Amino acid sequence: MRIAMLSYRSKPHCGGQGIYLRHLSRELVALGHTVEVFSGQPYPELDPGVALTKVPSLDLYREPDPFRVPHVREFRDRIDIEEFATMCVAGFPEPKTFSSRVARLLRERVADFDVAHDNQVLGYGMLEIEKMGLPLLTTIHHPITFDRRIDLQSTKNPWRKFTLSRWYGFLRMQKKVARQARFILTPSEASKRDIAKDFGVDPARMQVLLLGVDDGFQPPTEPRVPGRILAMASADAPMKGIATLLEAFAKLRTERDLELLLVTTPKPGGKTEKLIDKLSIKDSVKFVHGVSDAELVTLMGSAEIACVPSLYEGFSLPTAELMACATPLIVSRAGAIPEVVGPDGECAELVTPGDVGELTKAIASLLDDPERRARLGAAGRKRVDELFSWRAVAATVAAAYEKVIADFNSDQDTPASTGSTPRGNIADR
Repeated sequence: MRIAMLSYRSKPHCGGQGIYLRHLSRELVALGHTVEVFSGQPYPELDPGVALTKVPSLDLYREPDPFRVPHVREFRDRIDIEEFATMCVAGFPEPKTFSSRVARLLRERVADFDVAHDNQVLGYGMLEIEKMGLPLLTTIHHPITFDRRIDLQSTKNPWRKFTLSRWYGFLRMQKKVARQARFILTPSEASKRDIAKDFGVDPARMQVLLLGVDDGFQPPTEPRVPGRILAMASADAPMKGIATLLEAFAKLRTERDLELLLVTTPKPGGKTEKLIDKLSIKDSVKFVHGVSDAELVTLMGSAEIACVPSLYEGFSLPTAELMACATPLIVSRAGAIPEVVGPDGECAELVTPGDVGELTKAIASLLDDPERRARLGAAGRKRVDELFSWRAVAATVAAAYEKVIADFNSDQDTPASTGSTPRGNIADR
C-alpha cells in the first residue's frame, strides 16, 4: 500500500505522537509498504526508507522564541494570516491550519496514495481528504479534553483560566471531526472509553491497539546509580504530575542521599522551577533534555527507581520503555497506565494520582527493598517482550488500512452515499 501519514508536529522529543509516527512508519516500510510523512514543524526524525514532505507553518511556538511575531515577508497566504491571528487571541491554531495546508497539498496528489492516516490532527481539512477520493484512518492517542480539565483545575487565576480556555478552543473542532471519522485507532481501553464519552464517538468505530517499544530499550549492563530516581515527562505540564513527585522527593531528601533526574524541558521561570526553589531541592534535581535514543536508554537503566506520577495518560510510552529497561516502577493509577503495567504489584507499584503521602511511602519502601526492585524490573521486561511489539502494531494497522479502503470503496459504490460520512460498523465488513 501507498500510505500518507499526516502529523502537525512530529519530533519525537515533543511527545508520544512523534515516537508513534517514527516507529510505525519504519515498521510499515519493513512490511513492504510505501510511506510518506507529511509534517509541520518541528519535523520528525525518520528512519531510512520513509519519505518526508515538509508542510511548513509560521512555526510560532519554536524554541527559543515561542509566541514570536513573524516578519511581514514570512506571510505567504490566508492560512498564515489565520495562524498568526489565532495565536494573537490566545488560541492554538496548528491542528486547523496544518489540516488546511496538507489537504491543499494532497488535492494534487490523490492518485499517489491508497490511504491517508491522520495522527491526531483532527482538523477540518481532514474531512476534505475523503471528499477528494482518498480513504482516511485516524489515530487518537487520548482526548485532549483531559489536558484542558487538569490545566484549568491547577490554576486559580481568572485571567489564566480565560486564556487556557481560549488555547483549548481547537477542541470544538476536534470533537466534530472525530465524530465524522471513518475509523479510529486508539492505544488503550481507557482512551477508547474517554473518546466515546468526551468526543461523542461511537465505540463501534474504534479499535484498541497497544503500542510498541523500540528494540533499543534494553536492561542495563552497568550497575544502577544508588539513590537515583528518574521521571519522564514530555512536557512541563500539570497533567504529568511532576509537582506531586517533587513534594514527595523533598520529604525523602531530608533523610536520604537521593537525586532526581527529570527528563523534560522546563519552562523558564515556570511552575516546576519555582516549586523546586520553594522546596530547596535545586541541588538534588537535574533536568535532562535533547538526548539521543542511546543516551536515553542509558539514563533509564541507571535509575534505581523510576516514577510515572501522571494524572492521566492515554497510553504512556515512557512507562513501557522503562519496563523494557527492567527499571523498577512506581506509577499512578490513572488513565491507561494500569493497562500498560498490568495487575497491581506485578510489574509496578501503583499509587493514587496526586497523593504526595502515598507516593512518598511507596518510594521509601521500594528503595529499602532491593529484592522487590529486582522482581518488578524482571516482570516489567517480561511483559514488554510478550505484548509490546512495533512490528505487530504495524501489521495490525496495515490490516485496518485495508478495511478502511474497502469501506470507503463500498461507500463510493452506493449511489446515496456522499463518501464523507461513515456507515455502520467497519469492523463487521
